[in-house]
Amino acid sequence: MNFNIYDFTSFNQWIDKLLYDNLPVFWAMIIEMTLIGVAFLLFYALVGLFLVYAERKVCAFIQNRVGPNRVGPYGIFQTFADFIKLLMKELIPINKADQFLFNLAPFIVIIASFMAIAAIPFGKGLHAIDFNIGVFYVMAVSSLGVIGVLLAGWSSNNKYSLIGAIRSGAQIVSYELSVGMSLVTIVILAGSMQLSTIVEAQRNGWFIFTGHVPAFIAFLIFIIASTAETNRGPFDLAEAESELTAGYHTEYSGIKFAFFFLAEYMNMFIVASIAATIFWGGWMPFHLGPLFGEWTTGFNIIMDYIPPFFWYMGKTMVVIFIMMWFKWTFPRLRIDQLLKLEWKYLLPINLFNIILMALVVLMGWHF
Repeated sequence: MNFNIYDFTSFNQWIDKLLYDNLPVFWAMIIEMTLIGVAFLLFYALVGLFLVYAERKVCAFIQNRVGPNRVGPYGIFQTFADFIKLLMKELIPINKADQFLFNLAPFIVIIASFMAIAAIPFGKGLHAIDFNIGVFYVMAVSSLGVIGVLLAGWSSNNKYSLIGAIRSGAQIVSYELSVGMSLVTIVILAGSMQLSTIVEAQRNGWFIFTGHVPAFIAFLIFIIASTAETNRGPFDLAEAESELTAGYHTEYSGIKFAFFFLAEYMNMFIVASIAATIFWGGWMPFHLGPLFGEWTTGFNIIMDYIPPFFWYMGKTMVVIFIMMWFKWTFPRLRIDQLLKLEWKYLLPINLFNIILMALVVLMGWHF
């Protein structure tokens, strides 16, 4: 079988055929699921550690500081040291807490992010599941994390944790509307909810360019709303240190706290991946159109040589940098300002934008 280093479809089919030809169906399926699970666990851990380090360096750069610079070259092992510290710390039992829900909450948060990342196409043929309702699936499973947040705040028997959890619930439920509607705007343009199909539809141009004004508005709303949905600054009202100590995870320590900490960064990675996939073409390279002259053919060929996975990761990292830029630039909003932004501004704009995109598609005004 011939393999294309840029297309993992034939490689995946070869592994699938090899397993099912030599093993019973049940064991072949179990081995496939185990391989995918281990790959995601490793990827999850590495990306989480990298993003913690990256945020410290981005924060230091924006605030004209140095950042981690002691443990390893440029402080690259600082995050590993912190991770080992969290693993070694004692798990402190909380008096009068609901122990079952208290212990269950961090697992719900981390499982929700695992389920969401499974549907993201990292490259051509490089995704675990490819539902024909992929956009709907990602929106559904990513919203399950709020259940873990609410359980953590309520079961901790701590008034600050409870207030943080209630804030987080109100915030996530509110901003999910804008996240969903901004994605629906692009679904109307693409004519499909399947993520791989949406990426393929951007072969001749990313939707952020070909979708005209409605696509650009949808992208801006998605970035703002998804930053709020992941409890990132300046929308981190659920973890406002000056008001609620640490918010809904105040009473957690050790590995359970690490789960909440890691899930926040992975949720940021997931929404950045969705933004890169839906608006920026996912793993599709950047191409120039014929309007730029004859030399664009050579430029496009050069762009095609860059592996699709690099395109996907590069776009995702740019979106993550924008979200970090948000956090370390703007002051934290009050809870009334946060909800007013969603219900008075983003939601009406989104509703109008969906109608505008439907009109653009109906009239054929997109590129």
